[in-house]
Amino acid sequence: MNPEEIAAGRERWQRRFDAAHKRDADFTTLSGLQVDPVYGPPPGTEQPGFERIGWPGEYPYTRGLYPTGYRGRTWTIRQFAGFGNAAQTNERYKQILGAGGGGLSVAFDMPTLMGRDSDDPMSLGEVGHCGVAIDSAADMDILFDGIPLADVTTSMTISGPAVPIFCMYLVAAERQGADLSKLDGTLQTDIFKEYIAQKEWLFPPEPHLRLIGDLMEYCHREIPRYKPLSVSGYHIREAGSTAAQELAFTLADGFGYVELGLSRGLPLNEFAPGLSFFFDAHIDFFEEIAKFRAARRIWARWLRERYGATSEKALWMRFHTQTAGVSLTAQQPYNNVVRTAVEALAAVLGGTNSLHTNALDETLALPSEEAAEIALRTQQVLMEETGVVNVADPLGGSWYVEALTDRIEAEAEEIFARIIELGADGTVTSGLLRGIEEGWFMAEIADSAFAYQQALEKGDKRVVGVNCHTGSLTRELEILRISHEVEREQNRVLSDRRERRDKDAVAAALKRLVAAARGDGSTIPAMLDAARAEATLGEICDALRAEWGTYREPARF
Repeated sequence: MNPEEIAAGRERWQRRFDAAHKRDADFTTLSGLQVDPVYGPPPGTEQPGFERIGWPGEYPYTRGLYPTGYRGRTWTIRQFAGFGNAAQTNERYKQILGAGGGGLSVAFDMPTLMGRDSDDPMSLGEVGHCGVAIDSAADMDILFDGIPLADVTTSMTISGPAVPIFCMYLVAAERQGADLSKLDGTLQTDIFKEYIAQKEWLFPPEPHLRLIGDLMEYCHREIPRYKPLSVSGYHIREAGSTAAQELAFTLADGFGYVELGLSRGLPLNEFAPGLSFFFDAHIDFFEEIAKFRAARRIWARWLRERYGATSEKALWMRFHTQTAGVSLTAQQPYNNVVRTAVEALAAVLGGTNSLHTNALDETLALPSEEAAEIALRTQQVLMEETGVVNVADPLGGSWYVEALTDRIEAEAEEIFARIIELGADGTVTSGLLRGIEEGWFMAEIADSAFAYQQALEKGDKRVVGVNCHTGSLTRELEILRISHEVEREQNRVLSDRRERRDKDAVAAALKRLVAAARGDGSTIPAMLDAARAEATLGEICDALRAEWGTYREPARF
């Protein structure tokens, strides 16, 4: 790019920066030095390829979505939490909000994630252990008691039974008197990544996509601020993928949902801004920063050039980040505080829009209150003390970071080409479904995980406290334990609810849901009616399982 084009770009950025809202804060260094809100090539110099880097708030958004960076608004501190029953988790949420958390992120227990009631025989021993147990809309009432859903953005990490859980959330908001059209939050819903990595599905792919399409239409029409899909790379990375695989598989899933929305006749410029993303921030500091920068650039280019988006917001990739659970170690667990801080810093320097920091004891159990507070304070120290909020994309222009960004982008493009080649009709969706059916994604991740494990066992990759520097004075941690009484009490309450509800209303609502599933119309209104009647999650999911069947993963050797 020549000096005149660079100067023109800087002038465009300056106009947008001047017009944008800025926080009333001190943007100097610890020593009191004034710093510019952004840095770029010196005036009058030529910078080949600078159009791929650009300025913050300008296509291709390599340097971030906003001209102000974090001077306009810092990332949202969104701590992921859930354990035991709804009342216990409600207490933790109030603690997080009271300590400065900016939004809630709900973790569900395994029975809920699999669409099972707490008293289902398959739920035995799992109720409340890896998240909160939700059996019906009444549990949602308790979960958010005293927390106005009209005012708090709420993220829910669930995919298989995401739509019925969402309906229960809406019913809880109704009961609070909230204006549903103004609700704001994010539902994960991403079923592609379940088949690829996490394995928490209920039905074959086509019925799941049917439900997601219904949800996209409903939110577009009724709750425009709510984001019905958070396309998740986190679980792909945690399963053992490389950074480039996480990026490529996740964005390919996102392209699949774009194609789903278009197939429903939704206007791209209107529904694309409702797609958000969720990435892993792993321990390789610069690789992660490069991954986040490449992600924004790829998404913007594909949305504009392949799918025809024309509005700026349709090109924006908004993403949440969670530090890498798989990087935490049971050995010398206090080292996990350091790992989490480094990973969180990479997410911030990569321009994340919201962030969850893992607790030091999460490799052993759900976080204790003390560990959860340290995780929260980690973000607050980064935000308040380090100066990372002062300059947008401070590593932009670094030879290493830019080269790494380009390289990860190139690897991702090669994977996209392979996915499209797998399909029969040139769409990304066709390639995704074929790759799932043949176990291709699973095999690619397994190969990467095996290669890393070999490197770890040979000592080529080193993990402090595991295969190097193993001597320690670390004492045993006090960890959070979920009492078996939680399961017994949850089942007692559930049994009592079943007795007190209008059984005929439940049966009629479930019958209407099955009829909707057999037809071509939306399933959402009937599912909302079932949630209002206190149909349980298991009853709703079982009704659909009976209609659509279940899914079994193909064997791959």
